[in-house]
Amino acid sequence: MIIMVFSMSVIMSGVVATVNMGTDNGFLEKHFNSFIFTFPVTIITAFTMAPITKTLVNRLTSKN
Repeated sequence: MIIMVFSMSVIMSGVVATVNMGTDNGFLEKHFNSFIFTFPVTIITAFTMAPITKTLVNRLTSKN
């Protein structure tokens, strides 16, 4: 799960940095700063939402 969280955070922070600031000089620094902020948020969100999502999927896919 940590690999998924890391991957999601890298991709999302890169997209947000690109959309908000463009890819001019200093992009990697901006992307890194964005990643430093998004990584903890992504970890908390993933570990909070995983059990809720699992329960919801199980309810939706269970055969009654």
